[in-house]
Amino acid sequence: MAKNKFNKNWLHDHINDPYVKLAQKEGYRARAAYKLKEIDESEKLIRPGQVIVDLGCTPGSWGQYTRRKLAGAEGGGIQGTMIGLDILPMDPIADMHFIQGDFRELEVLDQLDEVLAGRKADLVLSDMAPNLSGIPSADAARMEHLIDLAIEFSQFHLKPTGALLVKCFKDMGFTQIVEKFRDEFKTVKQVKPKASRDKSSEIFLLGRGLKHPSERKPGAEPDFHP
Repeated sequence: MAKNKFNKNWLHDHINDPYVKLAQKEGYRARAAYKLKEIDESEKLIRPGQVIVDLGCTPGSWGQYTRRKLAGAEGGGIQGTMIGLDILPMDPIADMHFIQGDFRELEVLDQLDEVLAGRKADLVLSDMAPNLSGIPSADAARMEHLIDLAIEFSQFHLKPTGALLVKCFKDMGFTQIVEKFRDEFKTVKQVKPKASRDKSSEIFLLGRGLKHPSERKPGAEPDFHP
């Protein structure tokens, strides 16, 4: 009974959510597009000509927003390169190179390297979140693991002057995650866009400028090597 009440409350909130209505009106696949939009407008992350990698890109609303920012004035193609990776399938987005698979696997990384053609990314985005078990310690460990993967990916594929934006949650190992970001990036900022629901502990971390290995703490080296 309680579960049914929760589902009904969620459905009511979702249907009446102004960002859900706006996403439907403006053609975005999910309301999450407005979280990236707010962060981008305040932090000036996305600019034409950039190489941008979107980790966990399905269903594609972040990719849709990114494409609109990279599109030329006349809308004919984009200025820059967009690459999306996800283990789940995704409906195509114009001008986005979509690679389905686990980005820890060599086959997927080979496809990524082919698209990058020797270039590094200006921006890595991650809206990834774990499947929740309801066990706080387990969920925190899963969230931290996803952040570790995004950081390690950035160590290999991000320009030294680039930026990493990730989703995390204040009730899931947040303090440790912030420390990891500070170990790897010269500047770290916490961002809570208005499009994040008030009830949610969701928050975004933005790291800019990868630290040189000599600036990192001992033991802060990446675990996987593509």
